[in-house]
Amino acid sequence: MKRHLVGTPGFGKREAWNEAMRILHDYLEIKPAVADALRKGRPVVALESTIISHGMPYPRNVETALRVEQIIREEGAEPATIAIWNGKLKVGLTEAEIFELGKASGVVKASRRDIPFVLAKKGHGATTVAATMIIAAMAGIRVFVTGGIGGVHRGASQTFDISADLEELARTDVAVVCAGIKSMLDIGLTLEYLETKGVPVIGYQTDELPAFYTRKSGFNVDYRVDSVDELANALKTKWDLGLAGGVVVANPIPEKDAMDSELINRTILQALDEMNARGIAGKEATPFLLGKIKDFTGDASLMANIQLVYNNAKLGAQLAKALVAAY
Repeated sequence: MKRHLVGTPGFGKREAWNEAMRILHDYLEIKPAVADALRKGRPVVALESTIISHGMPYPRNVETALRVEQIIREEGAEPATIAIWNGKLKVGLTEAEIFELGKASGVVKASRRDIPFVLAKKGHGATTVAATMIIAAMAGIRVFVTGGIGGVHRGASQTFDISADLEELARTDVAVVCAGIKSMLDIGLTLEYLETKGVPVIGYQTDELPAFYTRKSGFNVDYRVDSVDELANALKTKWDLGLAGGVVVANPIPEKDAMDSELINRTILQALDEMNARGIAGKEATPFLLGKIKDFTGDASLMANIQLVYNNAKLGAQLAKALVAAY
């Protein structure tokens, strides 16, 4: 675990451990309830914050974030919403901080490259999948719940627009519970990229990879698991063997909440045409596309997004509990 937290040679020596803890203390602030759960070996689930600042309108974003935390507690785990706040890596936001983040403007969408600069400026940052994985790993949290992961964008052969989420999955030992790969991406190329990096894509009670708003993508997962105990044992085995990197746990949106795949595909093509015409790319692409999909579909896509996150929160808490039991 010590080597996992900092990942530096000689980390097991007392001097290196003390220095590593001093450095982490300078930047990392863990909410007391989260710190207590970690200290006592209780299950903890990490949550990202871009869904609050960039993913949904206020006040729905705050309502969703607080309900996700409540679901995790109801399942017997401790939630840890992660963000950069006043120049600190915050592992666990208070309710007041979630409200403030949900209403704030100018919050940086922070991935790996942004972390040191937001910290140095004592600023606020909403963490992406990649940044949340990094900070969760620093705190010793192994399970992270999000909506969907980023990936290879359509047209990436010309733009080279590939999410940093994929590289983080290749290097950071955190299981990411999600509703699959976001449907506006090139799912086939994303799966190829993950395969090259050695990242397993696991279907929870499904053989087919879900595609965020829909349960079907036309692509198979690498492995299917039908219980959280089976999944926890596979994760423990992977990390016990020193096979570094994360795992994608693809959890399909509940059938009653899923959207029609043909409607979503048509909507995405319309949104992509508008995005390309306006020259939008990089970190602005996904929020723009999600926003346009909401515009085209009314509240249907937003409600689907909310329900799939709730569904992932429940599974993530169950997995965190099973992983604690496995160790």
